[in-house]
Amino acid sequence: MVEAVARACQVIASFRYEGEVLRLKDLVDRTGLSFSTTFRILFTLQQGGLIERVGNKEYRSNVKTLRVSRYRLGYAHQGAEPGFVQEWSDSVVRAAAKERIELLVLDHGHDSQTPLRNAERLIREQVDLVIDYLGDAHVAAINASKFAEANIPVIAVGAPRPGAIYYGPDNYVAGLMGGRYLGRWAKQNWHGKADELLLLDIDISGPLQALRMKGVEVGLKQAVPELNGIEVVRLNCNARFLLTMELIRDHLCRSRARRILVGAAFDPSALGALRALEEAGRSEDIAVVSLGGCVEGRMELRRPGTRLIGDVAFFVDKYGENVIRLAMDVLEKKPIPSASFAKHKVLTPENVDHYYPNDSLLSPTTAENPLLRCRPITG
Repeated sequence: MVEAVARACQVIASFRYEGEVLRLKDLVDRTGLSFSTTFRILFTLQQGGLIERVGNKEYRSNVKTLRVSRYRLGYAHQGAEPGFVQEWSDSVVRAAAKERIELLVLDHGHDSQTPLRNAERLIREQVDLVIDYLGDAHVAAINASKFAEANIPVIAVGAPRPGAIYYGPDNYVAGLMGGRYLGRWAKQNWHGKADELLLLDIDISGPLQALRMKGVEVGLKQAVPELNGIEVVRLNCNARFLLTMELIRDHLCRSRARRILVGAAFDPSALGALRALEEAGRSEDIAVVSLGGCVEGRMELRRPGTRLIGDVAFFVDKYGENVIRLAMDVLEKKPIPSASFAKHKVLTPENVDHYYPNDSLLSPTTAENPLLRCRPITG
């Protein structure tokens, strides 16, 4: 082995896909070489035409390497459909392809047995790591024990579980953001007065996701202390559009509240509540804030006159690059936190086009009929 050549190969191999631009610091992190050694190698490769300098300490490789996949990962998700899950599934597949990682993709569907069979298959396939999105906390716990016994690390996306590394929203913080925004809206539009806080919860995914609605309640009362005594009603809608409509209709038969503030743990519940309240002629008496920022919610924010005033986005279209990077760190035995959180931002009718300008490229079916695709998913 010629050590200098081996180190040069390390630097070239650090560029994981064609056209990737890396800083000197990125290359130092990926190779483990010192700054001075990495810089000298880069300079030499640049003189030989193998590396191109494209900016201030930024580089691009001119070498197309043929690499066999280093790892084989399993990715199991809950429903391959347009919308929230499809957005992040597409991002995971893209990120794995960039890293030249083999990805075995399975669909959990919406029953309790398929995820158990999927876990057994991933274990038989001897994948190096599992990226799992599963909303049912009970089934997820069973699968977690199976993967632990097989010594397969798991990254749980969206819904935390025992023994897994978590990536997804910071549920309580996201709820706080939504609640504070809802409170500020009530101050500006209703002089800080409301009769009821209606929280549309998810109970199937366990207590950590329940922190979403706790955050909304706390955030609202922080923003409007006068609402500390507001009546709080909780409905377990489990992110189901039609179920939410039925529960809201039933609730309206009993409630005497005039002005209602609504917090939804996920967009399908928010949309179900909006439609039920609209059909009851209560549009002017409600204000809804949701969590998720999925395509259905973003299309609703663009609807003229909507009472969805805000939607806390988790930016699931960026999940893939973060999750795959986390998986690589796990497999390369790098120190990692037990939980990593997605970024959050309150989307509004005023700023949604700024954060998601490409929504205009959605198909006509997606754009015109987002409600038709609201199925029981948890985010």
